[in-house]
Amino acid sequence: MATEIESRFRGTTYFTSRDEYNELAVVVQRFPARAVGGRNYVLVHGIGVSSRYFQPLARELAKAGTVWLLDLPGYGAAPNPRQDVSIGDHAEVVAAFLARSGIDDPVIVGHSMGCQVVTELAVRHPELVTDIALLAPTIERGQRRLLTQSTRLSLDMLREPLIANWVVLTDYVFRCGLPYYLRQLPHLLGDAIEDRLPLIDARAVVIVGHRDRVVPTTWAAEVASLLPNGELSIVEGPHVIMYTDPTSIAAVLERRFGS
Repeated sequence: MATEIESRFRGTTYFTSRDEYNELAVVVQRFPARAVGGRNYVLVHGIGVSSRYFQPLARELAKAGTVWLLDLPGYGAAPNPRQDVSIGDHAEVVAAFLARSGIDDPVIVGHSMGCQVVTELAVRHPELVTDIALLAPTIERGQRRLLTQSTRLSLDMLREPLIANWVVLTDYVFRCGLPYYLRQLPHLLGDAIEDRLPLIDARAVVIVGHRDRVVPTTWAAEVASLLPNGELSIVEGPHVIMYTDPTSIAAVLERRFGS
């Protein structure tokens, strides 16, 4: 078992460890449940950022269940792999983590590009995935262009609170870094998520903020409709909804997936 380091976030204790799966290193934050009998949650972040922006949501979910946050290879505290890592590679890392950790029946939660990873995981390893939540899933057909997405992200930042922008920007610049980010972009922009959504049998919920400039509610509704067992939930907020309103996101997850 990997050595865990104890830390605290807003009074909530969590434990950080580092491990290697498929020769790619990841960093895991574990928020223990503060009650008995809740669900397990595994949270997968988007491009450029890290698990840090999931911490407010993890704190909420840990009131009833155990939560694991992953820093995917090359992101956050996980070291740069010095190689190309595709959406499928990230999905295989998450699969290896789930298989080795033995987490019982988790809800797999992705945000932005993390939704692309989670849906790829669900198609490749349906035996590991029964419930998924897609927060602000990227990217809709016809809009997979760098200029379009960069403009949308810039406009969305005007709607995010300063602290959320600080977390995202410092992750982008200092923890992910431009070279790795540029290597990851083609995978983000080239992935047609809609092609595999109908293949996913897992129970699913798609959640999007009503002021999200990156992911239109029309696209979120299409994603939900393409999932055989999907439903849509629109909440208040911009793109980083799990940071700006973790209470509402936790409530949607608990309603949809129970305990």
